[in-house]
Amino acid sequence: MPELPEVETIRLGLQKYVVGKTIENVEIRLPKILSGDPKEIVGAKIIDVRRFGKGLVIDLDNNHSIAIHIKLTGQFIYRDSETSSLKLSPKTGGTLPNKWTHVIFKLSKSAVLYYNDLRQFGWIRIVKSDKIKEISFFKDLGPEFFKDLTFEKFSNITSKSNLKIKVLLMDQKRMSGIGNIYANDALFDAKIDPRRSAKQISEEEVKKLYNSILKVLTLGLRNGGASELNYVNALGQEGKYQNHFLAYARDGEKCIRCGTIMKKITLGGRGTYFCPACQK
Repeated sequence: MPELPEVETIRLGLQKYVVGKTIENVEIRLPKILSGDPKEIVGAKIIDVRRFGKGLVIDLDNNHSIAIHIKLTGQFIYRDSETSSLKLSPKTGGTLPNKWTHVIFKLSKSAVLYYNDLRQFGWIRIVKSDKIKEISFFKDLGPEFFKDLTFEKFSNITSKSNLKIKVLLMDQKRMSGIGNIYANDALFDAKIDPRRSAKQISEEEVKKLYNSILKVLTLGLRNGGASELNYVNALGQEGKYQNHFLAYARDGEKCIRCGTIMKKITLGGRGTYFCPACQK
């Protein structure tokens, strides 16, 4: 599932291309994806694009917003006269629209914003802007790295939890933005075994882990996210963080630090990758 770096990369792209444009029409090809009345956003101008954890909010000038969670395979792809010649990743289906395209936002200046979703797990909701925080996904989000999750808050959360540290890192109600990729890589960078109980990790290790999380998230952002599955940016192009994985998806390979063969286990229902020698 796209995590903070991927969703933030999409947000930055949408911020650049759609802010200032007016929504002229909304074509709904798969009704279950979108809830709310499209008539409430037709004719409205896009004034901002915000991100909360792994969720996006497109704000309009008529006090309405479009709340979005792209889940596992959702894609937002922008096209206009200047970007139409850019090559699309095969992960988009190669042409637009296609069988994975479920909602099409037709914008002013002949621009188009396509929402693709292979697995159809994502959702789009049209709501009044002051009701965004009433949507359970946004209401229940924990503090977020780079925003309000300070080291002190992070330390307090870990010190009180009996959860295995990797499972805790991925709990969006306790802290938001981190998913499987960056949890694996941050724990590897901090040399912490993902199976350890969070409250048993020393204060020094917690500080190291906090810094490792910021490090891998920053690297993910710098590389435009990881296109391990269907993720693409707002122009339909792939990120490059998958070329820099530290631990994620590296089972059976040699540890980049000590040469020990990396292992894969399952924690919290998710594949977990670690070095049995380096991570203690």
